[in-house]
Amino acid sequence: MKQSISHSFEEESPDAKARWFQSLSIQERMELLCSYTNLILAGNPKIVEKKDARPASDRIRILTKA
Repeated sequence: MKQSISHSFEEESPDAKARWFQSLSIQERMELLCSYTNLILAGNPKIVEKKDARPASDRIRILTKA
């Protein structure tokens, strides 16, 4: 994983982030997944209980161009 500092807004676009993620090896991607999982569990350890889980369809809003 390349660690560098950039101040460019172009590198913050979803396309740029996707290209960066695709440049990672499988091992690096898995390390990121584990890091994100640990971060989520550190913030909310009870998330695995799924007591208040709801179907995603309750929160999806479809927008159309007017």
